[in-house]
Amino acid sequence: MLPALVSVNEIEKLCTHLAEVAEGKRFLLQGGDCAERFQDCQSQLIEKKLKIMIQMSLVLLWGARIPTVRIARMAGQFAKPRSNDYEVIDGEKVPSFRGENINGFEPSERIPDPQRLLEGYFHSAATLNYGRVLLDGGLADIHNAAKWDLDFVQTSTRREEYQDMVKQIINSLEFVHLCGVDSDTLKTIDLFISHEGLELGYEEAMTRQINGKYYNVGTDFLWIGDRTRQLDHAHVEYFRGIQNPIGIKVGPSLDSDELVQLIRKLWREPEKNPGRITLITRYGKDKVESLLPKHIEAVQSSGLKVIWSCDPCHGNTILAENGYKTRSFEHILFELEKTLEIHARYKSRLGGVHFELTGENVTECIGGPEGINEVDLPLRYTSYCDPRLNYSQSMEIAFLLAKSLSSSRTTR
Repeated sequence: MLPALVSVNEIEKLCTHLAEVAEGKRFLLQGGDCAERFQDCQSQLIEKKLKIMIQMSLVLLWGARIPTVRIARMAGQFAKPRSNDYEVIDGEKVPSFRGENINGFEPSERIPDPQRLLEGYFHSAATLNYGRVLLDGGLADIHNAAKWDLDFVQTSTRREEYQDMVKQIINSLEFVHLCGVDSDTLKTIDLFISHEGLELGYEEAMTRQINGKYYNVGTDFLWIGDRTRQLDHAHVEYFRGIQNPIGIKVGPSLDSDELVQLIRKLWREPEKNPGRITLITRYGKDKVESLLPKHIEAVQSSGLKVIWSCDPCHGNTILAENGYKTRSFEHILFELEKTLEIHARYKSRLGGVHFELTGENVTECIGGPEGINEVDLPLRYTSYCDPRLNYSQSMEIAFLLAKSLSSSRTTR
């Protein structure tokens, strides 16, 4: 039996934090790669992933004025569901790429290989270990404004606005330090990990019975996807038995009544463990207005105190004319802002956000502060699956969301 990657104490700590998210005392930021690649288990790339999560979380903290819970899509996000079992590449029919836990990206590597599950485990362990080394070594110490790269902001007035926001964040940290708070407290953070619980063979192997309860010790947080949430299927049965907090992807195909049934099946004692369920909505910009209100009303009527999180990326994937899958920054921002508006309208609360992003300067999503367009996509498109927001697009989203959270806070 291979060692655990996370501890039960860490999982329980996240449960406590998420209970506070459900009460409106914290805000959830979840983000990372669509599908991790074994080759990206490199020190520089891991550092960039952590840096973008830390900086975004501090910007959101400034806007919401409540602590941020950080959950990275990292150290295990190696399996991906696919709509089709096969695809045609250069005239040849080959099995679809299902993530490096299952098969390889190259057509010659498409036969599923169980050995890859072990490779995924060891890459997860190495990624997580180095991430902890970075955090213990002071990566989270962002007192120095020079660590905040705002060169992506092309408009001078916008740059001044963001610089002022960063200055306020740093001044606040310095004030806390002057008040006598131990400096080490300001140099480290909690950062939890997550992945989609897709490959049940792997998840079961990472499950342990501890003090009479079952925990998945391969990650802190798992979510169940749109393709595996059927009430009478194995994934739901597995998820309902573990103590880890879990997410449910909520999209256009999920009926309101079925959503409530699913929550009740996964959440046996909702009054005893608030925050166990995070609903991650992903409709697309054209459907959020018609679908989100129905889901909010159904959950409110059930009396279940869930966390509402918005994933504005998945429902806005398009195919560019040059054949690249991409997403429009403007569409992502629209769904996010519309989701905030709808929650306010229905006296609900958006408790978190969920992004596919990277700290690298990739060219996978169009629009944003750099004005990336479709002809730019081939320049630095490295994702094996869906397109991700790059560093500048992610920071722009964080700043704009922080302004919205700040505005909604002051108008309550």
